[in-house]
Amino acid sequence: MSKSAERVGPAFSVAGMLRARVETRKAIAAIAARIRPGMVEEDAVEMAKDVIRSQGHALSWHPTRVRFGANTMKPMKVASVPGVVLGDNDLFFIDIAPRVDEWEGDGGATFVVGTAPEYARCAQDAETLFHEIRALWQGSGASGRDLYDAAARRASAMGWVLDPALPGHRVSDFPHAAIHTGTLADYPDRPGSVRWILEIHLLDPQGRFGAFFEDMLLDDADYLADAPGAAIRDVATPVVANRSR
Repeated sequence: MSKSAERVGPAFSVAGMLRARVETRKAIAAIAARIRPGMVEEDAVEMAKDVIRSQGHALSWHPTRVRFGANTMKPMKVASVPGVVLGDNDLFFIDIAPRVDEWEGDGGATFVVGTAPEYARCAQDAETLFHEIRALWQGSGASGRDLYDAAARRASAMGWVLDPALPGHRVSDFPHAAIHTGTLADYPDRPGSVRWILEIHLLDPQGRFGAFFEDMLLDDADYLADAPGAAIRDVATPVVANRSR
């Protein structure tokens, strides 16, 4: 595989991709703020779609997903068990891919309601592992394969299983699939910035629940930049919240 995997389309711009990322993280936060115990998963999915549309963005290249409870174990391409209701002490994750003008957004995060320390640890570990692997990428010549090998080892050390069915993928100006459909975990070179989504899906070894975090591979300068990056960290962290019905 050559660097042709990192080609972009005619509308690509770094500023556009960073804007799509910010809008995606804002949408995730807005969706999470509307979810309450007692909600049915299918209703949460429809609400999430409404939030994305209300921000002026198109529902893009993969389904809008919100998953509750035991459905958080399932790989993304496997349908949820229908009718799952969010409990008082529970977890859920959001996985969305809005199209912001010409640019693809993609992001996900896990949230906990009530008091559920084990769920909270898994949610935090998913985000922590994402940033550990991002740091490895930023500070070395690690290939995509190296990154996911390291992620699997670290997930095991944390007490979780890394889901191999979520191996990362390209993003670009829409549609990236016309450029490259391969995975980050199969990429034999060092991935470039503003090209790839790093996906982390941690699974409970006992098969009870999972936690998900994904975001774009970016250098620290893009995470910390005042414009537009100042808004990113505020909305990127999974929320552990006590919410009433």
